[in-house]
Amino acid sequence: MPAATTPDHPSAPLPVDLALRGTAVLEQGVVPGALVLIAGGHVVWAGPAAAAPPHTAAQALTHDGLILPGLVDLHCHGGGGVSFPDSRTAEEMLTAVHEHRRHGTTSLVASLVTADAETLRRRVGELVRLYDADEIAAIHLEGPFISPARRGAQNPEHIVGGDGDLVRELALLAQGALGTMTVAPETDDADDVLQALAEAGAVPSLGHTDASSTRMTEAVDLALSLLRREHGRSPRPTATHLFNGMRPIHHRDPGPAFAALDAAARGQLVVEVIADGVHLDARTVAHVFSVAAEDSVVLVTDAMAAAGMPDGQYRLGALDVTVDDGVATLTGGTSIAGGTAHLLDVVRHAVCEAGVDLVRAVRAASAVPAAVLGMQDRIGALAPGCRGDAVLVDDRLRPVTVLRGGQVLGS
Repeated sequence: MPAATTPDHPSAPLPVDLALRGTAVLEQGVVPGALVLIAGGHVVWAGPAAAAPPHTAAQALTHDGLILPGLVDLHCHGGGGVSFPDSRTAEEMLTAVHEHRRHGTTSLVASLVTADAETLRRRVGELVRLYDADEIAAIHLEGPFISPARRGAQNPEHIVGGDGDLVRELALLAQGALGTMTVAPETDDADDVLQALAEAGAVPSLGHTDASSTRMTEAVDLALSLLRREHGRSPRPTATHLFNGMRPIHHRDPGPAFAALDAAARGQLVVEVIADGVHLDARTVAHVFSVAAEDSVVLVTDAMAAAGMPDGQYRLGALDVTVDDGVATLTGGTSIAGGTAHLLDVVRHAVCEAGVDLVRAVRAASAVPAAVLGMQDRIGALAPGCRGDAVLVDDRLRPVTVLRGGQVLGS
């Protein structure tokens, strides 16, 4: 939706549905005394209230805490007791979408896990229904073209070598909804997979990998070239949850993580970071933000069904997961099996525990992932033309009110 303009008659006030006032994180940074005007479900003006155009508002809302843009999660497997990889219907999957939306994630990419081709086809088919209904922003395929050695909580029975034709088939089934796919650069025919993703307008995400530093760098360079040639969603590839699901760093074998971080420092790669206090130490999170170029880090949850739920037994794809004290691991093992946090929790941890600048952390959970999806003009910012999504938080960065499309969501 194009940005609204003030009517030709200079004295005619701009009619809006909602005038939102308070201290807001806008594109220019933290703005005290900000005003956000929403009409027809979209932002039509945002900035200092003193500079706002004349307007009449059907409803006004003043918030004493911070007003953040609606958050965008690039990597989420479920929540509210429901898992996208395990749900058979779109209606069941909606439970997970609503769980995260209530906590400020107004745009969500639904992530699947490694599975057989027929299961992937069925799950993609159901997720397309949610995409068409504007309930999810895109689909993420995490596997099956990954490293068995770095599979994490992925089913080893269905890990296979790269298959560009399967990618093309799933992309066709997705009807434009395929946003990104995790691929290990060293897997057989990985280059063909990267080519197929770029052709489909999807973003390659390099991860779950045992690749050498050299091979990771080669894959980043190839993905960059392919994305720029195909003019897809984003000109840059991503790295799936940096450090997690990757060969550990060694001083004589730097592996894929350093190569990914180097590429992020050059602004050539966007790295996912799960800053939930479980997947990474706070000092690691701080280091990534200090090294990576501006807008080259995205905060993600990697959330599974237990997000927003009590400890207990859950499923992730074909594998059993035990959640104890909020930490999800494969039952009977030690591998972390996804996250249990909401994206706002991740932002809070990044700011309060890792010391990341508030504006940069918020952008990493809103504007930057929106740009990865090629949706920066529609979501992820309190800016004219974007959907009227906002998260009103208290002084501890906890959600108070969530708006999507200018509408206050129920609890």
